[in-house]
Amino acid sequence: MSWEILNIIAVAAFAFSGSIVALNERYDIFGTFILGIATPFAGGIIRNIALGVPVVHVWEQGYLLYVAMGTISIVYFFPKSWVMSWDRWNIYLDAIGLSAFALQGASFAIGADFPLGGVLFSSIITGVGGGVARDVLAQRKPMVLHQEIYAVWAMTGGLAAGIGLIDIGNMWQTYSLFFLIIMMRVLSYHLGWHLRFRDLYRL
Repeated sequence: MSWEILNIIAVAAFAFSGSIVALNERYDIFGTFILGIATPFAGGIIRNIALGVPVVHVWEQGYLLYVAMGTISIVYFFPKSWVMSWDRWNIYLDAIGLSAFALQGASFAIGADFPLGGVLFSSIITGVGGGVARDVLAQRKPMVLHQEIYAVWAMTGGLAAGIGLIDIGNMWQTYSLFFLIIMMRVLSYHLGWHLRFRDLYRL
């Protein structure tokens, strides 16, 4: 149940984020739905292809596709003035999707008995893949390539699960890590934390 809730939250958050970006770029209804669907599902597809796992299981949870479609419909058909005012919240939606999908990727790799490297890779790709697909399709610079700390938080979640620091099967521990990753991503954005080490040499 805990993973079903996390998946619903993540899919809705990323579908919302992708739809907002599409509307900002003045996409039509088809483009909005394509971008809104690609954002929550691209990370899992890329992960499965990279790890040699059949992609079909990504689509087996049909209710998640309905969640994405419903979210996109709400965004597209709501008054545009309302939707555009929600754009300021996109960083929070992206943080929610990043955290939930990073943990889902870690759980996937652990369940498939991948070593720590595979867990880290799965966590990062699942967490950031959707955002990268969204930004590339919208012809924006992907967040993962910015100086902001972004993929590091997905890797941190995968590391905590991969080394057994948290039990990914324990609901309370999983949700605690979920909210911690969100908090750290939001803080790193608002406080301007980055990985541009060359600035340190100027101090």
